[in-house]
Amino acid sequence: MSGHSKWHSIKHKKGAADAKRGKAFTRIIKEMTVAARLGGGDPDANPRLRTVVDQAKAVNMPAENIKRAIRRGTGEEPGMSYDEVMYEGYGPGGAALLIDTLTDNRNRTVGELRHLLLKHGGNLGEANSVAWMFDKKGYVVIEKSQADEETLMAAALEAGADDMRDDDDNWEIICVPETFERVHEAIKALGIEPITAEVSMLPQNYVKLEGRTAQQMLKLMELLEEHDDTRQVWSNFDIEEKEIEASLA
Repeated sequence: MSGHSKWHSIKHKKGAADAKRGKAFTRIIKEMTVAARLGGGDPDANPRLRTVVDQAKAVNMPAENIKRAIRRGTGEEPGMSYDEVMYEGYGPGGAALLIDTLTDNRNRTVGELRHLLLKHGGNLGEANSVAWMFDKKGYVVIEKSQADEETLMAAALEAGADDMRDDDDNWEIICVPETFERVHEAIKALGIEPITAEVSMLPQNYVKLEGRTAQQMLKLMELLEEHDDTRQVWSNFDIEEKEIEASLA
């Protein structure tokens, strides 16, 4: 069991992912600004922007906030400029970490992340120290109770998915990034709202963590995800579900 979807799904069930609505708004606005800057302000012609707009609507962000963030990205309104930076490192027990950020101050961000890692049993690494351990894939997680296996598989494969995996209570659908939008739309067309739907960095292999090391890793994951500049954190740890539940209780 990878532990990957469990981390997402249990957080989702407990509401931990959106517990701090203000932080969710801040991150989405940053992402929207960058997406509009890179691909234009029309969501219909900019898949990355369309995905972020959907996320904004899912957390009930006011329409005016969405429009303002897009206008900042296209240069129609003044605003902060953000850089996309991927940091790499190790957590407790040697688990690999990829930390995807949007920052307006690289020196501040790297200093704060280095401090967090050192304080919780990890360390920051050089470029490509762990990135080679991950594959960039479209990744969709669906609760089994929400979908009929054969119907879901047929729709996903027809839309371009490469694989559908059984992960206890969930189905994991994997595809190349280029087909992610089509696969996601095909699943939503079935009336299904995924737990997770993202272009993700999926580990090629996993590191088993237990006991105190597992709890230390989970605490570090929470702190990294809560950091204001973090977009997403990926790791190759393998932790039993009961350990994850204990950390979120």
